[in-house]
Amino acid sequence: MDKFSDYPTSLTAPARDALAVTPNDATDLSILPRALFVGQTGNVSARLAGGGTVVFQNVQAGSLLPVRALGINATGTTATGIVALW
Repeated sequence: MDKFSDYPTSLTAPARDALAVTPNDATDLSILPRALFVGQTGNVSARLAGGGTVVFQNVQAGSLLPVRALGINATGTTATGIVALW
């Protein structure tokens, strides 16, 4: 039983679903996540919802990146096990 099913899903609420991310320089994610989980240490090159691109350097395994990423670039991304949360 979900006691919180009547509550709205906000950006600060826990994620309700997840999707494994395959980095790709041209294809956007099928959803706009509220955060990314990084499974294995490395860099994450993200195309952000605001239009910019940024490389997060040396993201540690098990980290959450609280960013709205349109996509994750293959070029510049060395981290693996990336999961989009929404």
